[in-house]
Amino acid sequence: LHRGGLAERLCQLQNRERSAVSFWRHQCTSDVKIPSEKSGVLTVKILEMFEECTIQVAICQQLGQSPATLLSEDAVTSVEEPILKVLFARETAAHLKCRPHDVIHIYPPWQKLLLRNAGGPVIMNTYFSQKVLLSEHSQTREKPYGLIRKNIISLAQTFRLDDTDDGMCQESSGDQVGRDPQIHGKQDSKQHPLAQSAVNDSLLEMVESQGAVGWRETQVRVVIQRVYCLPMREGYRSHVQGTKPLCATPVTDSDPPNVRLCLLVQDAYGMFSEVQLKPLSSAEDAEQYCSRWEGKFCCLAGMKVLQRTTRGRALGLFSLIDSLWPPAVPVKFPGQSQDSATMTTDLSAPSFCYVLAADSAETQVEVDEEQQVSTLYQPPAVSSLKEILQINGCNERCSFWARVLYLRLQTKHSVPINQRETWLFVTDSTLQHEAHRTPKVLAVAVAASCVLSPEITGALGVASRFVFFKDALWGNGRIICVERTVLLLQKPLLCSAAGADLSELTGPVGLDELDSTTQTNSICAVRGTVVGVNESTAFSWPACDRCGNGKLELCPQDRGVLYCSQCSGVVSSPLLKMQLEVFLSCPSRSQSTVKVKCPGLFVLINLLLSLQSYEVQSVLGKEVGLLSCFVHAVSSHPDCVALEEIVLL
Repeated sequence: LHRGGLAERLCQLQNRERSAVSFWRHQCTSDVKIPSEKSGVLTVKILEMFEECTIQVAICQQLGQSPATLLSEDAVTSVEEPILKVLFARETAAHLKCRPHDVIHIYPPWQKLLLRNAGGPVIMNTYFSQKVLLSEHSQTREKPYGLIRKNIISLAQTFRLDDTDDGMCQESSGDQVGRDPQIHGKQDSKQHPLAQSAVNDSLLEMVESQGAVGWRETQVRVVIQRVYCLPMREGYRSHVQGTKPLCATPVTDSDPPNVRLCLLVQDAYGMFSEVQLKPLSSAEDAEQYCSRWEGKFCCLAGMKVLQRTTRGRALGLFSLIDSLWPPAVPVKFPGQSQDSATMTTDLSAPSFCYVLAADSAETQVEVDEEQQVSTLYQPPAVSSLKEILQINGCNERCSFWARVLYLRLQTKHSVPINQRETWLFVTDSTLQHEAHRTPKVLAVAVAASCVLSPEITGALGVASRFVFFKDALWGNGRIICVERTVLLLQKPLLCSAAGADLSELTGPVGLDELDSTTQTNSICAVRGTVVGVNESTAFSWPACDRCGNGKLELCPQDRGVLYCSQCSGVVSSPLLKMQLEVFLSCPSRSQSTVKVKCPGLFVLINLLLSLQSYEVQSVLGKEVGLLSCFVHAVSSHPDCVALEEIVLL
């Protein structure tokens, strides 16, 4: 919106209006039986109701302020009392749940509109309205909220574009089908009454015509572009501010369900919506929906609007939408009829998106799994890691197929453990075969807001695996997995490679050697000569030779023998584990002090064991390498590099 423009002022006015109505309703009680003596309160009795152009019109009789008149439920309508047409907005009507013979108080500032040949005044601005509950026993006899007759008037008739009689209009009854939320594939339409209702192809038209309280009588037909899971916990969102993604969303709650199945859908006009469906116990269940539903047509009914979000509020969502724009095929242009064959490709990217949720009473999601994939569907465009490094934009979505070599949990103590990032170090054939100026391994940060399936976490904890990263975020020379990023162990059948080299990586994997370009939080290979040992931090301890348990105890029966509580047995030949910090002289960084921390039974410790001596002098001058190391810190004043020896998957 332009600052200070009419649209911005109107939006502010509508927000103030909604806030005022909500605050007024909060102050009012629902058991007010007698109208207040405050001047200006209009009291009416509803005689008839119908809906026209999303507005509910009530034919009412104006009543006096006499308590006897209000408390007499069987009072006869007086001919002398004026007849009014009272207009209620959809939200107001849904709150009041009016029916004929109800008595309504309309508080200021209501307005009266006098029209020629209208048959009576029209009352507008009825947001501050309250239904009168005449007595307690009348509530028990109150009938359910009745069906409202709808007068459907075409625009052609309104603007006299045809020869039809002005007095004729179509009528439709408000058939409502109540059911539990359903998510299913295409079935016999006789089994699902909602399938018999009218089908629309415009999300925007459905929201404007049906409102935010829930869609009835009609469905909207859309294409499922993406299937993913989002965390369910309140306030857990992934935000991107400027060019720096900020993600801190825990999903490691053991109490199911902790994730919600979501769809990103697109209609025939190019409009997107995020649909939040049923909760899942884990993201593993979502993979079947991903392979079965993406690219298929879907009919939505019984949805309610959670919010209308914009690009400034949800950059993460819109970065995914931008990756699907422009549409794969020309889309319809808003304002034309649904049957129009005129299409256009000259459309700007969407600036807002509706977030829809399942209404527990009437939700139905029908996915036509038997039909072919829609031409509007855009599968993930798979790129090689070398191509991703050449992307100039920021906050761009990318998909790639790579081998995970090493994983590591973020070690910042200031960040709670369930909100820390996990780093996956990946590579592919394009990086391994590149000779110069391209790193052989890239770090992928997996934010805590990225929902991982148990299959992924279990597989990466065992061995090196190829993983498909779908819709990851690239920016500032960094790949990050955020909300709406999906990790799979298998490449999807529907994906576009666009000439990318996706050949499987075979043979040994090489790391970049430590040099002047090495950065913090990366992995590298190190070779050099031992020039010093930090004796103050060196220590060793015995470990179980069967399970590796480093917390051995003295055997209760024989105090001279070690006992393992995990194996419940005596350890006769314990392993010797050591932690050591050594200083290396590396030819690739001859001016730097390179400190390597060596935990466990790694290469440097094996070197000591092979020497059968633990004296410092026996280690100095020994050549080591190549060591696989994680880079903790790189500083220039003083020129120092802090490394930790690691074992690749």
